[in-house]
Amino acid sequence: MGTQWSRSGSAGNVPLVPDVGNAWQRVTEDDDSLDGLHRREDIAQFPYVEFTGKDSITCATCQGTGHIPSEQVNELVALIPYSDQRLRPQRTKLYVVLSAVLCLLASSLVVFFLFPRPVVVVDDGIRSVTVQYDQVNTKVLMNLTSSLNFSNSNLFTVTVNTLSCQVLYMKTVIGTKQLDNVITIQPLSQRQVNFTVSIEIGGSAAYVYAFCTMSSIKVHNIVVFMQTSVKTSYMVRTGQNTLEAYRYIDCGSNSTVQKPPRRP
Repeated sequence: MGTQWSRSGSAGNVPLVPDVGNAWQRVTEDDDSLDGLHRREDIAQFPYVEFTGKDSITCATCQGTGHIPSEQVNELVALIPYSDQRLRPQRTKLYVVLSAVLCLLASSLVVFFLFPRPVVVVDDGIRSVTVQYDQVNTKVLMNLTSSLNFSNSNLFTVTVNTLSCQVLYMKTVIGTKQLDNVITIQPLSQRQVNFTVSIEIGGSAAYVYAFCTMSSIKVHNIVVFMQTSVKTSYMVRTGQNTLEAYRYIDCGSNSTVQKPPRRP
């Protein structure tokens, strides 16, 4: 059981040190009793107390409760040691370089595919000429059919808004033509447009009637100047193409120029 010290010559054994085993047994019995339960409840109601040493201070954040208030969770800052591995992420340079390369590649692709390119317009010449004569007014009446080739190298649709043509002979306007909402060209495709201009030569140029109706001449070629303007629109951009060319036409008879088939 417990340790006892005795001294001889006395009337009995007098314990100098209390019996530890018996004392622990008595405390346990007191805790199991009703008074012990009340004592533990009273102890549980005591506030949290920090026992600080000489070089220590009380945690002001805990405010004596032993835990951080929930309303202050978003206001507090946690301090992490500099040697913590979380502050030294692996392959940082590799990720930064890879992100920069990917952003540069994406930007290049966007510029390459979406950057607007000009629409190419090529004059394909005269397809046919129809000639008539006004003997009363000594005029030459002609219907001149010309062709334009459009090439769309963009990845979006292009609309040909207007097409206007003006024909001059010796600096005199002898015919005009204008078309609105001509065609729509699909991405990466080509289209051809044929238009006809009505020409009337007479008045101060009445000698042209005599030249065109002269039977002693087999070829009755005259030179006309054609000025064609085309306006296109695509995305938020508009463009304009102007074509100028001198054409030889035979005013003595009807003629049709056979064009070879276009290659795809």
